[in-house]
Amino acid sequence: MHIPDWPAAGDREFALLRDVLASTQWGGFHPLVHDFEQQFANYQHCEFGIAAMNGTVTLEAGFAVEGLGPGDEVIVPAISFVSTATALSRVGATPVFVDIEPYSFNVDPAGVEAAIGPRTKGIVAVHFGGPLAKLDDLQAIARRHGLPLYEDAAHAHGGEWQGRRAGSFGRWSSFSFQNGKVMTAGEGGALVTNDADVAQRLRNFINQGRRADGASYFHHYSVGTNFRLTAIQAAVLTAQLERLPGQILQRQRAERLLRELTEDLEWLRWQEVPPEVNVHPHYLLPGRIGAGKSRDAFHQHLQANGVPCTPFYPHPLYGNPLYQQPGTCRIMPCPNAEACVTDAFWLPHRLLLAGEDTLHETAEILRAA
Repeated sequence: MHIPDWPAAGDREFALLRDVLASTQWGGFHPLVHDFEQQFANYQHCEFGIAAMNGTVTLEAGFAVEGLGPGDEVIVPAISFVSTATALSRVGATPVFVDIEPYSFNVDPAGVEAAIGPRTKGIVAVHFGGPLAKLDDLQAIARRHGLPLYEDAAHAHGGEWQGRRAGSFGRWSSFSFQNGKVMTAGEGGALVTNDADVAQRLRNFINQGRRADGASYFHHYSVGTNFRLTAIQAAVLTAQLERLPGQILQRQRAERLLRELTEDLEWLRWQEVPPEVNVHPHYLLPGRIGAGKSRDAFHQHLQANGVPCTPFYPHPLYGNPLYQQPGTCRIMPCPNAEACVTDAFWLPHRLLLAGEDTLHETAEILRAA
């Protein structure tokens, strides 16, 4: 199996890194950091970008500047990486876990509406695997109840809903550049927004309460912390962003081919993507195993034959020991989330960067499972 390694770097990353290393500023005040923030924000159809050291602290910063705390609830899907929930717990707020749709793996809008109560202060949409959640429905619910919508877009760099990019729908949106993401600096994160006031408060918080107006380095106007992205990270991410659109097209073509080669397998159902999603970055290619077949046996078969595969999360977010403690969360009925942990899986995006021969070989391995 000739599947590319990930992360992958080229001459552009090395050239930008050399420029940074030859400078006297390797940290967050190098002009390349600001340039990357603006380039990434514009790419995601937003006016403002604020970079940070990783995608967990971007979520924490976002909820912190919203003033969320004890007594406040925010609705999150039961299937996501733990940071979606712990970022709320870190500021003292309570995550409310709601179910996902059975085959999109994204939050169920009906479940969101059913979970809204007097303490609800926001809704988080997670774009699982890359295709955007049902943003028309989620925005309508948020407007109807006077709630902010936030996007956890850690999987959705370059993703589009009816021509509009991930990150441009929420009051603010969080992206991750962790080692496995479709653009990465090993670690890194960014917040994007179209709200100038929100952007200013985020920037102040991430830069230790300083103002961005050129005031003294030793003047701090609000309580913040140092979540700044380094110039070294920004150099790598600048090159990764330049390469991303072409990689998205390559993954889209590969995913269509793999679906075509396996469309007659009645026991295999790939992720359902709404027609409004006109660009899908394919961070993951998830699916579910049915017809009495074993997901675990399927996973073992793929691994034994060289196809990288992850057997989904072992439990919904509320199955983590930290959320088994009284008062740490509120849980709505989540039958789809609980079913997925027994029969779902995902393939990584690097498989979709392989050549056509490898994709045909992968399809044959899937067919033999």
